[in-house]
Amino acid sequence: MTTTALRGSSASWIRLSLGLASLAGALVASVMALVWAPPDANQGEVQRIMYVHVPSAWTAYLAFAIVFVASAGWLWTRRRIFDAIAVASAEIGVLFTGLALVAGSIWAKPTWGVWWTWEPRLITTAVMFVMYVGYLLLRSLSADVEGRATRAAVIGVVAVVNIPIVHLSVTWMNALHQLPTVLRPDGPAMDGRMLATLIVSVLAFTLICAWLMVARVALETSRQERVLDARGA
Repeated sequence: MTTTALRGSSASWIRLSLGLASLAGALVASVMALVWAPPDANQGEVQRIMYVHVPSAWTAYLAFAIVFVASAGWLWTRRRIFDAIAVASAEIGVLFTGLALVAGSIWAKPTWGVWWTWEPRLITTAVMFVMYVGYLLLRSLSADVEGRATRAAVIGVVAVVNIPIVHLSVTWMNALHQLPTVLRPDGPAMDGRMLATLIVSVLAFTLICAWLMVARVALETSRQERVLDARGA
């Protein structure tokens, strides 16, 4: 068996393992969120949306942080794998930011009485979403592989600044959004079963992110190779 075949077999095994782990994690998290965790004393059953909303936001942060690292890697080394990781992670981050915004709006309607309000966390999250959509659009405007990757990498490095702004906006400014209940100096202010369910949900979403990342990077790497082969021809 050739080295390329071995590498392809190993990558397929990794994707399969991550896919199965993601499925198992999602099933466990769903049962815990819908059955095992108690309803909130004030918000009731609608609070269960937290087990989608918060992990989605975490996964978006993680994906955009990977964009930053991969973008810096491209600028430093010009290795195409870093560009592949950056674009894959940006797409995943946009997906989960969108999911966080939708889940948050569904949660806001019965809690705040509106689907959307111009409060700091929502505004900064929407700005983050638009920034990375713009990052992806920028990549589609040029056929120059090297130049496109470099311009996108610069944005990927700069845009990471918005992550702490989004996360800390509720403590910096007056906001309807609740203050942090887990990452607090005096410890989590949450029922033990709720906290355990949230942790499992975050782990499940992280596994899904990893599975999507491996699959998307493989697709992007193949696309890059086809482009290079076409140029060589």
